[in-house]
Amino acid sequence: MDKQPSLPELSDYPVIITLPILWGDQDAFGHVNNTMPIRWFESARIAYMDQGFPASMRTSEGIGPILAAIRCNYRRQLHYPDTVHIGARVSRIGRSSMTIEHKIFSEAQRAVAADGDSVIVVFDYIAQRPVRVPPELRQGIEKLEGKTFNS
Repeated sequence: MDKQPSLPELSDYPVIITLPILWGDQDAFGHVNNTMPIRWFESARIAYMDQGFPASMRTSEGIGPILAAIRCNYRRQLHYPDTVHIGARVSRIGRSSMTIEHKIFSEAQRAVAADGDSVIVVFDYIAQRPVRVPPELRQGIEKLEGKTFNS
C-alpha cells in the first residue's frame, strides 16, 4: 500500500492499493463491469480505515463506519489484462460523517479510469444511530492525511 511515485495522478492520496483486473471482472460487452469500480472503492476504503480508524473503536465500543452514499464517474473503459491503482483520501469531516474520495488509475492506459466518493457515517451499532466523529478518529485521519480538518 505504499504510494507509487510514478503515479502523479494519485500523489495526494495517502492510501493506494493495487489490484489486477481479472478475466471474470469483464461483462458480456468485453469491458470491466460497472460494479467493479464500486468494489475497488470499497477495498481502498477498507485499507484506509485500517490505517485511520482506531481498532478499539471498531471492536469494544460498537461504533464503526457505515456507508451512506456512493458515487462513481466512469471515465474510461477497462479491459483484461490491466492493473489498477485505487487511491483513497478523506476530503471532508462533518459532525457525524466524512467524505472519502476515490480515484482509479489504469496502468495499461496510463490514465484515470474512474473517480468518485463515498459518504461514511460514524454509526453506533448498539443504539442504531449516527454519532459524533470521535476525537481519536479525527486525529487518526488528520495524521494519515497530514492536514487538519475544520469541524
